[in-house]
Amino acid sequence: MSKKVREIALDILLQVDKGGAYSNLLLHSNIEKNHLHKKDAGLLTEIVYGTIQQEDTIAYFLTPFVKNRKKLQPWVWMLLSMSVYQMEFLDRVPDHAIINEAVEIAKKRGHKGIASLVNGVLRSVQRSGVPSIMDIKDDVERLAVGTSHPLWLVQAWVEQFGLEETRKICETNLLPPTVTARVNVMKTSVAEIREKYSGAEQGTLSEDAVLFQGGNIAHLKEFKEGLLSIQDESSMLVARALGAEAGETILDSCGAPGGKTSHIAERMQGTGKVVSFDLHKHKVKLIKQQAERLGLTNVEAKVGDARKLQEAFQQESFDRVLVDAPCSGFGVIRRKPDIKKEKTKADIENLVNIQQAILDEVAPLVKKGGTLVYSTCTIEQDENINVVLNFLEKHPDFEWDTTLKERLPEQTHSYIKEGSLQILPHYFLTDGFYIACLKRKA
Repeated sequence: MSKKVREIALDILLQVDKGGAYSNLLLHSNIEKNHLHKKDAGLLTEIVYGTIQQEDTIAYFLTPFVKNRKKLQPWVWMLLSMSVYQMEFLDRVPDHAIINEAVEIAKKRGHKGIASLVNGVLRSVQRSGVPSIMDIKDDVERLAVGTSHPLWLVQAWVEQFGLEETRKICETNLLPPTVTARVNVMKTSVAEIREKYSGAEQGTLSEDAVLFQGGNIAHLKEFKEGLLSIQDESSMLVARALGAEAGETILDSCGAPGGKTSHIAERMQGTGKVVSFDLHKHKVKLIKQQAERLGLTNVEAKVGDARKLQEAFQQESFDRVLVDAPCSGFGVIRRKPDIKKEKTKADIENLVNIQQAILDEVAPLVKKGGTLVYSTCTIEQDENINVVLNFLEKHPDFEWDTTLKERLPEQTHSYIKEGSLQILPHYFLTDGFYIACLKRKA
């Protein structure tokens, strides 16, 4: 077991902690740069994601053993945190090995005094054991600390969904995410992919989904040849909800990185046109690369602000419009644990304004009798149902599309209300997702 792995883990965790760095991107680049073999890459991923995922719980465990956290340099606290994570949550490595390695890293980065402090704290943790989460009297606070979610967020979810449902959300967010691919129906089928990979399974929600037993789909030959895309099953339901038909003209107003754009284009069998926008040039490039890799000639990717699209198009230009809106991302915490720390209440308020502005802007671009789909990868009601209700109030020429059920799998039907579907992470062990389907009155 390489000592290097834990030093790399510490570097990544510190970069994430400073802000502006994404753990998934840092992990990928460090695994490549350091030529880590599968076992070490697995351990590195586990330590980094686990320490971020369990950050608040670890802080609760460590607090009785650290007299004044503020006096510690950030790297020392992070070294203690990742060591306690391994001691409390991983079984493979004995405590003494974790402690010895932490002490070695402390000597290398600091001096004997710091090494002695690290050794003392970790040996005390080993000897005394960590405090029990059950000592926290308040139910909501106990749930927040025990599942390492910000208290304000857990409080908000309890108000929206109740305590038991929130418990299921929080506990599911700690599970490792499923590795899911979407088959390109123009080139292959789920059956063909499953034949090639014995461990691969049919998805539970989407007819186009294949579930893999770990690994990186982007490294597969079939991915490079455009037979597969990386996409969660909840996200795959958006193209089905939109229901695009051959030869139609579709607008994907917030298209990057291109997952939903390409899925719509595939389902149209390369006919018609999907015009896909993003605010940033480098993200539009991702949409183009995706379309090229998948062999899609019916995708047109453009730079543009979704809040100003009436400048580019005449009214009623599109048969169907998708607004896959920028959102807080609280439905994808399993994949991106950094989100818990990054987003605040104020962020949600700012995002709601953007979401409403985009919907208001694109509404006139939908043909009479056409479809408007609004989707997010969050579970926040303020960003979901409340945004749509607000929109419907302002736009009486739109109504719920109650035919949504006909296009979505049966197991989702009990979660569909009128023309909208809210998936919570524990329903199907997929990402938390919201989809609303509206019709413009003829």
